[in-house]
Amino acid sequence: MNTELVAKLVRFQKPELSLPYLNGIDEARIAALFGLEPDEYRSLRDDLDKQARAAAAELLTEPQIVAQVERLPFAPGSRVVALGESSTADRLSWFEILRHLLALHRPGDEISCTNLAVAGATTTQVLGGSGSWGFLRPDWVLCQLGANDAQRLGREGERVVSAAETARNVELLRGQARDSRWVWLTPTAVDEQLLAEFAPFRMSGISWRVKDHEETAAALLERPEATIDTLAVTRPTPEQSLFEPDGVHLTLAGQVAVVRVALAGLSGLHLRSVLS
Repeated sequence: MNTELVAKLVRFQKPELSLPYLNGIDEARIAALFGLEPDEYRSLRDDLDKQARAAAAELLTEPQIVAQVERLPFAPGSRVVALGESSTADRLSWFEILRHLLALHRPGDEISCTNLAVAGATTTQVLGGSGSWGFLRPDWVLCQLGANDAQRLGREGERVVSAAETARNVELLRGQARDSRWVWLTPTAVDEQLLAEFAPFRMSGISWRVKDHEETAAALLERPEATIDTLAVTRPTPEQSLFEPDGVHLTLAGQVAVVRVALAGLSGLHLRSVLS
């Protein structure tokens, strides 16, 4: 594999999560799965973590962001778990930036942030593994799923998971953590022009459509739990696209845009609880 591809795989793939039977696998063996020496793997991983931390530090230069981080509704000692797909598994994801925001600005609160997102996961697959994350007994679950459900086999082909099945799985997922505060994040948008031009997707005959993500977002926004709309903020415009060349994965700038709306939504939950 070329260097660029390996770096992308390390950014999005976490074998210790996507292959649960490798539970306890050591760093050397994980590195070998990418064709890397342990120090090479560690360097790539640490560089991505530094980028996420730097993005958090940059955000904390803004007084509004500081105020929102202070209003986040996580009590000291809270256990916060993220469930999701590549949009969250990304080592530059909104959740990794959120983790650094808390570590940098509220270190004394010792809030635990555990990212259990798996690249490529559908709601069906996450539901099947619910026993493992339920065991953690999180105080909060932040869940961003549905994009992989909407993957289509060909431009006009069937969805991998139907819209009806996605809605069913969402309901069942929520039922697996009834004692946790639960917040949904809608799927982000996609850049259909970049998608159509991306040779690997074209050759493999898979595609995504914004309208499918809009359908999932609409269903989530109707649920009784809090839902944060990340689709609207990531829509490509003639002036800007926040996507990598594949049209599906966000750039770091795209992830920063998502964490901004996540902060606004989560800090608003605290405000509502104070007023109620």
